[in-house]
Amino acid sequence: MVRPLQAVVAVPAEPPPLPAPAAAADARRAGLLVVIAAAGTGFWLLPLPIEPLAHKALAVGAFMILAWMTQVLDHGVAGIIGCFLFWMLGVARFETAFSGFADTSAWFLFGAVCFGMMAGQSGLARRLAYLVMRGVGHSYARLLLGLILSDFLLTAIVPSGIARVVIMAAVAMGLVDAFGVGPGSNIARGMFIILTYTATIFDKMLIAGASSITARGAIERFGQVNVLWSQWALAYLPCDILVMLAGWRLTLWMYPPEAATLPGGADYLRRELRNMGPWSAREMRAATLMGLAIGLWVTDFVHHIPAPMIGLGIGLLAIMPRIGLVDTDDVRRINYLPIFFVAAAVSLSNVLAQTRALDVLTATLFEWLQPHISTSWGSTFVLYWAAFAYHIVIGNEIAMLSTSLPPLMNFARQHGVDPLTLGMIWTFGAGAKIFMYESAVLVVGYSYGYFDTKDMLKVGTALSLVACLILMFLVPIYWPLIGIGR
Repeated sequence: MVRPLQAVVAVPAEPPPLPAPAAAADARRAGLLVVIAAAGTGFWLLPLPIEPLAHKALAVGAFMILAWMTQVLDHGVAGIIGCFLFWMLGVARFETAFSGFADTSAWFLFGAVCFGMMAGQSGLARRLAYLVMRGVGHSYARLLLGLILSDFLLTAIVPSGIARVVIMAAVAMGLVDAFGVGPGSNIARGMFIILTYTATIFDKMLIAGASSITARGAIERFGQVNVLWSQWALAYLPCDILVMLAGWRLTLWMYPPEAATLPGGADYLRRELRNMGPWSAREMRAATLMGLAIGLWVTDFVHHIPAPMIGLGIGLLAIMPRIGLVDTDDVRRINYLPIFFVAAAVSLSNVLAQTRALDVLTATLFEWLQPHISTSWGSTFVLYWAAFAYHIVIGNEIAMLSTSLPPLMNFARQHGVDPLTLGMIWTFGAGAKIFMYESAVLVVGYSYGYFDTKDMLKVGTALSLVACLILMFLVPIYWPLIGIGR
């Protein structure tokens, strides 16, 4: 007897229908994607008096930014689509459209992910967290303040925001584990969102990160003024303190912890450290690699090895067979979409620069901005939010500062306005962010999976408003007392 074909060959069953809520959400996302694509196409077809290549670049860029802002697609997927459109539509050659994949930021993120896996799987993160809690205290509020303060103090010696997030994340992961909560908990979300966000702000308050170093160079070159590290740090010192306190209180308010203190308190810490026993070989190897990375980051003024090279190098060392901290299966499980996202954001900036679309944006911005530029509190308000808005369009912070500071400095000199004051306000405005694509540092923190884009929007909006209020007090009242803007 011959069996039916279905009995011999497995016929794939039809996939089960999506649940009603999921199907509705999928339909909404599809509709929103059509609207975003139509908006990009409409911009493409507008008869604007700009170069055709710049016009096309801005149209594709608008599609990418809207897709990132609305989260209609995963950030990495939307970024890849945008890079492909640059290439397919003849806006840029392949090597420019995908140039972000050859940039250090994306590969620094890969190294950071390996770094975090090394600290977590070896047990080092958990041990560090217990040691920190034993010194700071076992209440959630004190631990949160300790994380923020440590993040700030590291800014002076670790000049990379990504590197600081990686270091602090190792401690935060251990703290989350010690409290016995998961990634979606208020404790986890609060810790990770605030240490990530403050890392981007602190980079502007000290001339330490790449963005503030870029700004300093542009202010000195085009503003023809001397920018002192000490004066810059002193100018933002009150802001440092107030932002740390405001961020701490806002996080406690927005993310009330499931447990106010560590279960078991000090006895629990002593018991857990005792149960962990002496340092294991894996922990020692992880600590050695982490110490090596921090040592190289701190002494970069001696050897001049770039921070991304150090981060990626340590991450790759952790995968080596003899070291045995991260194996090949772990690497296969890495979510590479955040890495694609960073690469695509850098590619967008490079394409806009090459097609001279950045020149169009900068000229339009300063044509509107010029009547409002001075050193008064009203001008501070306008400059801060103009930098905030311009950074939304130009996601790459370095590209944003390097293209906008020269015309701002030239305007200041031509109209007798202090270039240092304007440059410092503009640079600080670039630190305020509400969307993930605006900084690779934010993407690194996001890649750990402890907070989402809604958390970023909520915390970013609140701290951006707080920072603006603080700056409006500092510029006209405090800065002249230390010789800025007099």
